[in-house]
Amino acid sequence: MFRFRGEQMKAFFRQWQLQSMVIPGIVWMIIFCYLPMFWLVIAFMDYSIAKPMLESPFVGLKHFEAFVSDDRFWRSIRNTLGMSSIKLILGFPIPILFALLLNEIRSLRFKRTVQTISYLPHFIAWTIFGGIALNWLGEGGVINQLMMAIGLQDREILFNSDAKYFWWITFFTDTLKETGWSAIIYIAAISGIDPGLYEAAELDGAGRWQRMWHITVQSIRPTIAILFILAVSGILGSNFEQIFMLKNNMNMKMAESLDLYIYNMGLVSGRHSFSTAVLFARSIVALGLLFMANQTSKKLTGDSIF
Repeated sequence: MFRFRGEQMKAFFRQWQLQSMVIPGIVWMIIFCYLPMFWLVIAFMDYSIAKPMLESPFVGLKHFEAFVSDDRFWRSIRNTLGMSSIKLILGFPIPILFALLLNEIRSLRFKRTVQTISYLPHFIAWTIFGGIALNWLGEGGVINQLMMAIGLQDREILFNSDAKYFWWITFFTDTLKETGWSAIIYIAAISGIDPGLYEAAELDGAGRWQRMWHITVQSIRPTIAILFILAVSGILGSNFEQIFMLKNNMNMKMAESLDLYIYNMGLVSGRHSFSTAVLFARSIVALGLLFMANQTSKKLTGDSIF
């Protein structure tokens, strides 16, 4: 064991130039991810920005009890779970299917063109993409024109002004924007599959769909399992930028997610300790979901993060 560690250290020093490239990332993580965790203590205080943090009075679980009894908090939980569940159940398989279908394209030029086009929306900020989506969904927008042209509706609908459409709007806009980017990791996993497996299966008489299911899908199963575990652990999170751009007073009852609730309580209302308590509780639940999803995946598929 000590010999193994010694070999690892020798390899580290031989590659010190390459290894040193991770230092900026480690520094960034320490500054922006670990140091701010110290300020979680304000969840147990009546913190005021007008005086030093350590002079704020300790109030124990006061803020935790306050948000648990807040109806608006439970509404934000419902909205977050609703939007996240739709994205998890319907949205999670879409990048996988896209990567599988892209892998079946034989023309390299066409394949690269499709990949490039699918990636581009990811690099458009939600401040711009959200504005485009609102234009499409508005009166006289392309969605209304298309739906009327194919006979699915006989009049124009203000989709973003009706709260019942909001969860589906977030799903479709997120899928349109992120499918190509999310598929990158699956495409990378597929590219590492031994081509000899496909040749052997073809000689055995396996069709294209059989090769896709029994070779491609089974080979990338560990990648799918890991990303699914991470998706489950993040189910209480939401795309804040997307929701912030698409929300309005008419759809707020279905639009206020947990992230938006924290923002409204912390920055808009100035209840910093209260919002920190909500964030703290959400992080604990997310950690529990991570362990639960990891153990479930390990038992059912044998694949897990740890």
